[in-house]
Amino acid sequence: MELRDRIAVVTGGAKGIGFALAEAFVAEGARGVAVVDLAQADVDAAAARLGDAAIGLAADVSDAAAVRALVAEVEERLGPIDLFVSNAGIGTGAGVEATDEVWDRIWRVNVLAHVHAAEAVLPSMLARGEGYLLSTASAAGLLSQIGDLPYSVTKHAAVSVAEWLAITYGDRGIKVSCLCPQGVRTDLLANAMGISSVETVVSQGLLEPAEVAAAVVAGIGAEQFLILPHPEVARYYQRRATDPDRWLAGMRRLQANILAGLGDAPG
Repeated sequence: MELRDRIAVVTGGAKGIGFALAEAFVAEGARGVAVVDLAQADVDAAAARLGDAAIGLAADVSDAAAVRALVAEVEERLGPIDLFVSNAGIGTGAGVEATDEVWDRIWRVNVLAHVHAAEAVLPSMLARGEGYLLSTASAAGLLSQIGDLPYSVTKHAAVSVAEWLAITYGDRGIKVSCLCPQGVRTDLLANAMGISSVETVVSQGLLEPAEVAAAVVAGIGAEQFLILPHPEVARYYQRRATDPDRWLAGMRRLQANILAGLGDAPG
């Protein structure tokens, strides 16, 4: 898919990976980019930085009705949506002690938001016979996240949602990509994950959001399902599939090293 003259929506777009994606889409010649986040002030500031091609819209992507209203407003103001990037996500830093309230919130943001986006935008895309869905999951959705059980579970589910959409609609003109980075220098890493989670991703090497955005532009251009800004994730994923016991042992070793203040690569 070429981004020039396209209309794109980016949720979680005011900062971090989301803003970097919106910025990259504008640089690639997108005709319009809707930057979506919770606070109107944040999306207004982001849109102002991006220039005339961008608009800022506040919405809670965990609310199905809010997402439907968002899609309707974007289509009214910018035109039919070519690319919907479901990027918003949260972490918890919790394990088995996570409360039901914590599980409910992260499930709605990290999983159901992808479902709501697809439900809202697919009718128009299917009627036109083309469209692109990009969801931000995580390498944790292919592997695991030491120190954050709800994040690991919901990111696995996010990958599964993307796979199902690709299988179900891939022969009807709908392209699907799933972004699965490891560590990226964002507010999520700094503020929303536990110490062991942060130490894990830092030990594996942090990318800047702009580097992730460049990988996404290339992945969309090639229409790849899995977009892996950290290419070593593919190797870890293979190890997990072919020798899960060895992989689990490697992850326990990584966990022990993190707790000891060292760091290592999984596998």
